[in-house]
Amino acid sequence: MSTNDVLPATELEVTYLPRLLRQVAAERSDHTALRVKRAGVWQDITWANYRDAAERIAFGLAALGVCAGDRVAIQSENRPEWLFTDVASSALRAVIVGLYPTNPVAEVTYLLQDSGARVLVAEDQEQVDKALEAEPECPALEWIVYLDARGLADYDHPKLLSIDALIDRGDAHRSDHPSLLDDEDSRRTPDDIATLIYTSGTTGPPKGAMLTARNISFAAQVFTLDGGLLGRQIGPDDALLSYLPLSHVVERGISVWANLRSHTVVHFAESIDTVTTDLAEVQPTVLFAVPRIWEKIQAAVAIRMANASRLKRAVYSLGARWSQTIAADRIANGGAFTWRARVRYAIGYWPVYRPLRKRLGLLRVRHAISGAAPIAPDVLRFFLGLGIPLFEAYGMTENSAVATSNFAGRMRIGTVGEPQPLTEVRLDEHTGEVLTRHPGTFAGYWGRPDATADTLDAEGWLRTGDVGEWVDGTHLRIVDRIKDIIITAGGKNIAPSEIENAIKASPFVKEAVVIGDRRPYLAALIGIEYDTVADWASRRRLEFTTYRDLSSKPEVIELIAGVIREANTKLARVEAVRKFRMLTKELDHEDGELTATQKLKRQAFAKTVPHLIDDMYAGSNAFPGGDLGRNG
Repeated sequence: MSTNDVLPATELEVTYLPRLLRQVAAERSDHTALRVKRAGVWQDITWANYRDAAERIAFGLAALGVCAGDRVAIQSENRPEWLFTDVASSALRAVIVGLYPTNPVAEVTYLLQDSGARVLVAEDQEQVDKALEAEPECPALEWIVYLDARGLADYDHPKLLSIDALIDRGDAHRSDHPSLLDDEDSRRTPDDIATLIYTSGTTGPPKGAMLTARNISFAAQVFTLDGGLLGRQIGPDDALLSYLPLSHVVERGISVWANLRSHTVVHFAESIDTVTTDLAEVQPTVLFAVPRIWEKIQAAVAIRMANASRLKRAVYSLGARWSQTIAADRIANGGAFTWRARVRYAIGYWPVYRPLRKRLGLLRVRHAISGAAPIAPDVLRFFLGLGIPLFEAYGMTENSAVATSNFAGRMRIGTVGEPQPLTEVRLDEHTGEVLTRHPGTFAGYWGRPDATADTLDAEGWLRTGDVGEWVDGTHLRIVDRIKDIIITAGGKNIAPSEIENAIKASPFVKEAVVIGDRRPYLAALIGIEYDTVADWASRRRLEFTTYRDLSSKPEVIELIAGVIREANTKLARVEAVRKFRMLTKELDHEDGELTATQKLKRQAFAKTVPHLIDDMYAGSNAFPGGDLGRNG
């Protein structure tokens, strides 16, 4: 068992979000809290603006009848109103429920039914349409409040209300009940349920994880401490870009919980399509991203360099070779610079590393985190070689995203790091399952006492569902999800995620799904990274029309075969992939193949491609793909 006791007990006093907002608004009223990009121009929102907006929405919700314990759902892209609604609900001691903007109608219906939400705050016409379709099957839903009125002028439904109308009702309600928020504040307790964050549902229907005020307060402290999740203590001089869904526990923790505690400046992208541009403009100092984002950035660099001038390619090629040495030195030194790495980085800084980092929006990043899924070590090496301090961390909704993290000087590549402050981590002596315990452990699953009992024991240990092992007695390595471990026909236990990550380290591969449970050998289903492969094909004058057409080209199949052969050289013989088939469409959340956080739903996905799986074990080659042979 490993424990980190960095956080002293005196720091464990519970701090509530509405109180934090009132306090900072009183102390830093005219300072910038949030920045939002509208019509191409960044607009500042001060702490006083933040407090006023949150309190007016709180009174508006109260005017609709929302009170302590009621659920308020929100389905929106990241924008200031998400934060205002979050804190407003907390001010009433109500429970906020975040829905992903990509949730299709069936999932919206399920989440509203399961949570029993009385109010849904919907961003725009698209989300309102989903809500109205779901509404007849959601008897608890009384109001649908929309933020963006465009396209809704002709809508006539008794439950529809604009955000402006809500605020007007709130202003009137405030006049009649001026002490409402103070009264609610006096009644709040650390055990109040503050939010339901629904699990991704990779193996079944999503479950609502109940996080209390104590859980959130603990997570906010760990996120913002020196030696916590974000590397060192953060404050008003730190700039963050909020672009991952706020329904996700880490994005919520950074953009809402940590922001209110440490007074960072949170920027909201104009849309998900402008994130690349916004990153370059904001140049954040701290950045969290899921592996998919880091892989996409790496692939974008590959495309850009492939199409650059001969001189730029030559300069980058030299810098890339130096980057490999820099990364190797840093990894051997726990992630910190050695003297040799620092000299090489200094020489290449102005011609290569600085312009590239600035263009990527990573020039000022002093601590970058990858989490929510395993990341390929080669991707970490790429960013470390560019001088970007990218470290892998580990956590989950049920422990408020607080478990382990790597830090500069103590990094062990291939691990998810050491326990975070005041966190206990141990492995089940029989199964190797990772168990965590700390004040951020959730209160249980909403309406699911049996599922709660299966996950949380009487001593407060949380069963994560992940198999782990200790490295050097201090750093945790995640092997895989218990349910995903492959047992071959020969009885070998194999972790598919490690093989998949080895394949996905290539900029040409977006999806890699390894198959082989109870089978004689391993096989894989491959989805290409369309932009990168399309660029590769265009430079070779290879004509194609669609994703399906491109992924079926013999030249592309041979390209992917080479990627898998290369990955196989790094794997044990029993782990080598011997056959693969190409996916002819991109996996999609709405098709039920991915969760809203882009995690693979293995069981649901397998049901959509039985013909490809059967073909790989039938000795035929009826579908696009290849046979790599016994030696890969």
